[in-house]
Amino acid sequence: MSFDLRPFGTTGIQVSPLGLSASYLPGKRTVYAAIEEGINLFFAYGLDMQMVGAMREVMPSHRGQIVLVTGAYNYIWMAQDVRKACEKRLRQFKTDYIDVFLFLGVMKPGQYTEKVQEDLRKLKEEGKIRAYGLSCHDRKFLGTLAASGGVSAMMMRYNAAHTGAEKDIFPHLAAHNPGVISYTATRWSYLLRRARSMPKTTRVPSAGECYRFVLSDPHVHVALTAPRNERQLRENIAAVRKGPLDGDDMAFMRGFGEEVYKHKRWFM
Repeated sequence: MSFDLRPFGTTGIQVSPLGLSASYLPGKRTVYAAIEEGINLFFAYGLDMQMVGAMREVMPSHRGQIVLVTGAYNYIWMAQDVRKACEKRLRQFKTDYIDVFLFLGVMKPGQYTEKVQEDLRKLKEEGKIRAYGLSCHDRKFLGTLAASGGVSAMMMRYNAAHTGAEKDIFPHLAAHNPGVISYTATRWSYLLRRARSMPKTTRVPSAGECYRFVLSDPHVHVALTAPRNERQLRENIAAVRKGPLDGDDMAFMRGFGEEVYKHKRWFM
């Protein structure tokens, strides 16, 4: 699997196969190491001050090489105003535009309202964002949006324990080819430990194998990695450079994922 940039759907944006999230506070040095290694997509919540700080330092001289992904939040009891959230992110990152702006945390179709969609469309028309879409836990809804061309980008969970996207989303992508970002490749680290049903001699996947599993599917343009430090980041990148999993390793990952799913089925 080449670590070269590839098209992010039909958005006109070029992305690296791994994208970096600073959710586990890996330090600014890790963000700089990611850039050094060829990662160009960076995902940040408004509260991710390490990422915000690093991007504010890097983007003035490298804005054209950075793909910034952020968004507005759909909370349990309320949702942020999309336009106000976008304006705030522009100020936070000290940039004139955001590459991919997402409505984050959509749990059901009714939360992706017509107003949200209209605000996103207008922000793109105004040049404040290059591509827009949502992160969503409802796979069938994402499949419907993909088939209708309702978004230019989407973020979803996909890993060896949660493969439902292969049935509910991936078959619908060809019609309009939105950019696809996958997260939680390690299933919040449950794929890095044995399930109770497994013998103690069972091989446990590495984080790198989890990312290679995700990126072995050509429908995924970017897999987000959220390392805790620079060492983990470089290990994950080195693994991805090895390319897609072969048949035996893919079968191993699917079997391991099935066992993990049996014991930890609930996930958001």
